[in-house]
Amino acid sequence: ENREDMLSSKSNRLTEALEEANKLFSGVSCAREAALDAQFLVLASNLGKEKANELHSEMTAFDSLAFAEDLLTFMGINRIEVEENDSDSEGISGGYLPSNAWHKLGEETEKYFRRAPSFHYMLGSFKSDPPVPRQRIERQKKTTGGEEKRAMPAQLKKMEESHQEATEKEVERILGLLQTHFKNDPDTPISFFDLVIDPNSFARTVENIFHVSFIIRDGFARLKLDDDKLPIIEPSKDNEGKEDDHSAGARNQVVISLNHQEWK
Repeated sequence: ENREDMLSSKSNRLTEALEEANKLFSGVSCAREAALDAQFLVLASNLGKEKANELHSEMTAFDSLAFAEDLLTFMGINRIEVEENDSDSEGISGGYLPSNAWHKLGEETEKYFRRAPSFHYMLGSFKSDPPVPRQRIERQKKTTGGEEKRAMPAQLKKMEESHQEATEKEVERILGLLQTHFKNDPDTPISFFDLVIDPNSFARTVENIFHVSFIIRDGFARLKLDDDKLPIIEPSKDNEGKEDDHSAGARNQVVISLNHQEWK
């Protein structure tokens, strides 16, 4: 916005902006802020370049013609004398360099280029033969690899099926215990925690809660709260199970939090 003001030789706005940017950079913490700082640096560099180009210094510019005249004079040719000789005798052509002109220039410039001479081979470089490519030995593929790969999914599938069958059997066993208890004493509700908690194993308690959740999900049993607001479980009747399947709000899923201290 203040481009002309910053490019002015009498203004220090560009320097002030750079100092302010240096202070702000100490608090940079995000990538976007660093990108803005880099963008500002590019803009400030362009402005500084334009400002430097507008400065009028008193330095003399390099003049190639004047340099050539001085170089020829150093090498032994005086242009003034050559012009006079050419005007006096037109048949004699002047202006040729002396025989030692280039040697004189070389001796003078040698002191500014002190370096070791480059090494040159007398009969050319040693040509080495390219390395012999190694023969690639192809490894024989194992024929038993395919059989092992085919056997692995079968084993995994067998393990998954056995684990699923074990879960189903455990769920059926717990449901059978629940139904047997209510057949013997239908008026006495069972406390949910008395059913699932194993006093001797926390892991077994968690497994029991996991298995009972399948019974509740499938509608074979239901949970209620007693007078003390504690959960009790009872098997559902056949007609109640069918009604629960059709009603949307009949079954709700909850998450039970149970750590080792609460289990104790």
